Amino acid sequence: MNGEVSQQLSAYWMPFTANRQFKSAPRLLARAEGMYYKDVNGRDILDGTSGLWCVNAGHCRKEIVEAISRQAAEMDYAPSFQMSHPGAFQFAHELIRHVPDGLTRVFFANSGSEAVDSALKIALAYHRARGEGQRTRFIGEEGAYHGVGFGGISVGGMGGNRRQFGAWVPADHLPTTLNYEHNAFSRGEPGWGAHLAQNLESVLALHHPSTVAAVIVEPVNGSAGVIVHPKGYLKKLREICDRHGILLIFDEVITGFGRLGTPFAGHFFGVKPDLMTCAKAITNAAVPMGAVFANGAIYDTITQGPEHLIEFSHGYTFSGHPLACAAGRASLGIFERENLFTRAAEIGKYFEDAAHSLRDVAIVRDIRNLGLMAGIELHSAPEGVGRRGYEALVGAFERGVLIRVTGDTIALSPPLIVEKSHIDQIFDVLRQVLRHLK
Repeated sequence: MNGEVSQQLSAYWMPFTANRQFKSAPRLLARAEGMYYKDVNGRDILDGTSGLWCVNAGHCRKEIVEAISRQAAEMDYAPSFQMSHPGAFQFAHELIRHVPDGLTRVFFANSGSEAVDSALKIALAYHRARGEGQRTRFIGEEGAYHGVGFGGISVGGMGGNRRQFGAWVPADHLPTTLNYEHNAFSRGEPGWGAHLAQNLESVLALHHPSTVAAVIVEPVNGSAGVIVHPKGYLKKLREICDRHGILLIFDEVITGFGRLGTPFAGHFFGVKPDLMTCAKAITNAAVPMGAVFANGAIYDTITQGPEHLIEFSHGYTFSGHPLACAAGRASLGIFERENLFTRAAEIGKYFEDAAHSLRDVAIVRDIRNLGLMAGIELHSAPEGVGRRGYEALVGAFERGVLIRVTGDTIALSPPLIVEKSHIDQIFDVLRQVLRHLK
């Protein structure tokens, strides 16, 4: 690396990255189209992760590019406090057609992290409006990822994301449902473990249900390595929350927009949350955006009092940004026309078989999958967690496939436009890489 390039790399403090390691041998992407990136050397890199769980319709879709361009030329920005623009209302109305029944209101944010913190605030405001302001505690899950806001890391259950910062929102956590003894190498939803939902009753007994505002879960724990909850587990959580007047929040930042073969995970599992967060694929990642979907009762309860007063003192400068709404509406059109909401159900079995074909590789500890998501967990090297995962990331990239790793678990989530030939390439490369790891 020459001195000029090294100096250019030094200024950018990269997120969730071993910065010194990366800058000694950078992996730089320059272009993208469809299923592929091109790096700065012109090599094709097959995208096995939809960018970062987010480019569900494939890269640089013409309709989205043109929609953003038209909107930027017409109006680049409109404030969202006490005024707005037609596109925000149109997009919200169109989104409502695809979410689980009852979620009839949309609050726009700019990321999954912001959407989660917004959902937590909505839950608190709802209970306070009902005269139950003592409900200030949240229940999350061990292994769940809910973004990087102080609310999100408090309810999140990934220790590495909390260690440097502490937890600032009152929260407790359910134990993970990941169980190697009963559910290793499960295909789809594990059959064992629905009874683990009863752990929620134990946590509620500790704090008393009257102090708990909401339970927040990822329908599938994505960033922890694709941890799929046991069959019936989420339905039991819903029943317990109903019994105690507690809101249930689904964080669908990863599972939303077709990842499981249904529009949202709530449809797949047959569970209706009270609040639901999304981001990432809402605009096919072309413009940052997030959203909270709320049921009508929550909205109606909060929006009381004199009409001239602000009912919910929360929001963002870029909520419902015109370019994001344009990108989102164009993305939604692609999803509808190309049946991408159900694409994962059509090709999911082929993807599942390909993922589980790696079971015979010696260093593979577990394989988990649902829809177009798969986690391949490796036995850690003697020197500790993370080395094999990192070497798998680099090895796959050098062979032309982009994967994501968390610790020693490879996480895969290709764009929903993936074909069988792409799936074959992803897992052929992974087999080559994993067989060479020590």
